[in-house]
Amino acid sequence: MDEINFKASPEDEGLRLDVFAAQALDLSRSHIQRHIEDGHIRVNLLHVPKRYTIKAEDIVTCLIPAPEIYEAKPEPIPLDIIYEDGDIIVINKPQGMVVHPAPGHLSGTLVNGLLYHCHDLSGVNGVLRPGIVHRLDKDTSGLIAIAKHDKAHHGLASQLAARTMGRTYHAIVCGVIQQTNMTIEKNIGRHPIDRKKMSILPSDKGKIAITHITVLERYKSHTLVEAQLETGRTHQIRVHLTHLGHPVLEDPIYGNPKGNGQILHAKSLQFTHPITEEQICLNTDLPLYFTSALHRLKK
Repeated sequence: MDEINFKASPEDEGLRLDVFAAQALDLSRSHIQRHIEDGHIRVNLLHVPKRYTIKAEDIVTCLIPAPEIYEAKPEPIPLDIIYEDGDIIVINKPQGMVVHPAPGHLSGTLVNGLLYHCHDLSGVNGVLRPGIVHRLDKDTSGLIAIAKHDKAHHGLASQLAARTMGRTYHAIVCGVIQQTNMTIEKNIGRHPIDRKKMSILPSDKGKIAITHITVLERYKSHTLVEAQLETGRTHQIRVHLTHLGHPVLEDPIYGNPKGNGQILHAKSLQFTHPITEEQICLNTDLPLYFTSALHRLKK
């Protein structure tokens, strides 16, 4: 067993111990709770219950077996390539495809297909996420940029950090939004109870998230919107729209528990090529699942 220590930051304050440890170790809460009960996870060297509330500066010590190491393997998966050169590749990811391997999704992912197609990808994010600079949720379709080597990866990542990479999404949301243009600026962090969810947090917790919303078309009980990301937090658009009272249509996590996958598409991408410094502007048509939903609304 290896001992791993985590120091809680002010952003972590208020989280339950099992939630904090599950996030830190990327393990399920049930797995973490067993280790807490066995005394393998302690706070400031003390054995505390799983409901213990984390405070800033707490030292959480984890003495648990190292997780099993997985290796992403190349697979001949068809890819919708929108742009490619020797440095980067941009894929139009279909709805339902997982971006990178993880427990429960060890094959059939975008990374598996990329490894078969490209052979060489940047290693900045490790063996399970080679080349991945930014993510798309499994059921969010659209454009995702991949780096073929580390210099390209750092170049794209720096644009994300500086908020100079343009990412525009289209979504169908529940309800009719009356305001035509708005900016949502609300902090986002892990949900305090359900680790599968993100949630709006007070300004002294989580991370700042900024989304610009434009209404494109209104229907009887739904709205077609364009969302431009200024930041890129996990589930950002979905959480912000849910906060407005207009969850993305068919969103099984934040809207309809029986939903088949959110109607959300990463439609366009604008960035400076990390090597040539050329301005890259890419755009995609809405996929069939999206246009079919629009057709139903118009009828």
